Amino acid sequence: QVQLGESGGGLVQAGGSLRISCAASGRASRTYTMAWFRQAPGKEREVVAVIRWDAGVTLYADSVKCRLTLSRDNAKNTVFLQMNILKSEDTAVYYCAKASVIWGNTATMTTPRVYTSWGQGTQVTVSP
Repeated sequence: QVQLGESGGGLVQAGGSLRISCAASGRASRTYTMAWFRQAPGKEREVVAVIRWDAGVTLYADSVKCRLTLSRDNAKNTVFLQMNILKSEDTAVYYCAKASVIWGNTATMTTPRVYTSWGQGTQVTVSP
């Protein structure tokens, strides 16, 4: 069983930057795809970014491309989401997740159903 713990959320002004992290503990997660999802009030959970186990492939939602960067440090079992040029629409609870598969096609890896371990979430609030 893998436990995931997010940190680094908070309040930031529009146009600002924030970095959130997710540390995995328990069974090693370095060979699995990791992802960030987010959920705003009244909206469904949506994928933000996905990173393959070897960091060889990274996928981003169109709404965050060129503003957010997902990276991982497998030696530390940690993934990082650097968020720049934040917008009010980025306000949400951000969840870290570990996939139950090593890798698959884009459609598969961007849907919540293949992620079986989830963190508790960290709030990111972007003020106008």
